[in-house]
Amino acid sequence: MVRANTVSIQTLRRLPLYLHYLKSVRGALPRISATVLADALGFNDVQVRKDLGSVSGNGRPKKGYETEELIADLELYLGCDSRTPAVLIGAGNLGRALLSYGGFSDYGLEIVAAFDSSDAVVGTTAGKKTVMGMDKLRTICEENGVRLGIITVPAAGAQSACDKLVECGVKAIWNFAPTTLKVPHGVLVENENLASSLAVLSKHLTGEDTGA
Repeated sequence: MVRANTVSIQTLRRLPLYLHYLKSVRGALPRISATVLADALGFNDVQVRKDLGSVSGNGRPKKGYETEELIADLELYLGCDSRTPAVLIGAGNLGRALLSYGGFSDYGLEIVAAFDSSDAVVGTTAGKKTVMGMDKLRTICEENGVRLGIITVPAAGAQSACDKLVECGVKAIWNFAPTTLKVPHGVLVENENLASSLAVLSKHLTGEDTGA
């Protein structure tokens, strides 16, 4: 196993894709090569070989990897067997969808509580969680050792939500708000910009329609 700081962010983004595919073929392919994995996912085989080599030492020249061993190595590296408690701020439509999604547990993520600043939302149920007021945020974070926060509020309220999470000791923020957050050194923000993704897709369709 290699140290986390030797693996790039780009590689980290690809590792869950490898894991998902491997789980889907584990019964049919007891062994798999980097080339087969690259072809299946549309990646460069040299890059895939480098990515896998950074987290697993079980590959063999001309034989590839035992699929189950590689799955285990990826799960271990990604912390799938560990528990990462998180809190979510913003129990609107997107927040409720994330709270209802059961797939996070496959990667060790557990959303322990949801928060909102709206009196109309506080007290309602979302994904089996009762939405709490922001005044409970610090207590929940401290009681559960929360270091990860998820922001699903409108852009106008995102920085305030971010600041509150940082004040509560959160060191990693998954931001779904379409805005840039300012955080102190030592806090990592991962942005999920839905608007940017839509712009790329829309541009592709426009080019297709015009023959570009």
